[in-house]
Amino acid sequence: MPDSDLQTTMKLINRNFTVIVIVLLALFGGYQWQRAEGYAKNGVPSNGGTVANNVPSAAAPTGPTVETMGKMPKLTDTDHWQGNKKAKVVLVEYSDFECPFCARFHPTMQQALKDYGDKIAWVYRHYPLSFHPNAQKAAEGSECVTKLGGENAFWKYGDALVAVNTANGKLSPEAILEAAQTAGVDATAFKSCLDSGEMANKVKEQMTTGGTAGITGTPGTLVVVDGKPQELVPGAVGIDALKAIVDKYVK
Repeated sequence: MPDSDLQTTMKLINRNFTVIVIVLLALFGGYQWQRAEGYAKNGVPSNGGTVANNVPSAAAPTGPTVETMGKMPKLTDTDHWQGNKKAKVVLVEYSDFECPFCARFHPTMQQALKDYGDKIAWVYRHYPLSFHPNAQKAAEGSECVTKLGGENAFWKYGDALVAVNTANGKLSPEAILEAAQTAGVDATAFKSCLDSGEMANKVKEQMTTGGTAGITGTPGTLVVVDGKPQELVPGAVGIDALKAIVDKYVK
């Protein structure tokens, strides 16, 4: 380019520098908005939503590292299990009974158990989000139900709350009590346990340790293989997407 042309170009850039910067910022902002909207529509916000994807990862592009996931507390008999406790692959779901994406994901997990049989297990752990007003008490209620009625009662209670959440998009104290009764426990004993707050620390501890393992939102499901977390399922995926992940580890 001749020097005269170069000088003319530089003068134009200098004169319109502010306009150029504004246009570039607008384009970048539009891209970020579209990206965020795409995540939100799929139930997978980029930060603080249904998955953790702001941590560099060798395990998955949108999840915590294997090292971070390895901080997850080990599975024990005191966890809430469905499926084969000796299965090589265990899906550990950190969840919130009032989360609409969790309600959407619940039947996906149920279908996975049917399709894989004894090859997998499902473990439920608590991660009640602060902006869901009844999530903490719903989680505490599940532990009260377990105390009063055992593991089968826990899962019946959970299924009942998911049904209410799916229908209404939220929970209420009345729905929590009704779910406990559906699970077959005494209403007076349940209310006494729930009102006492005796299960609050257990729920909060699971949320804290889940966060340490890289969970930032719900549903946050860690794929655990031979006792070691390998990757994070990206939000409320459908059955085909879940199988694509599980099939990598089920032999």
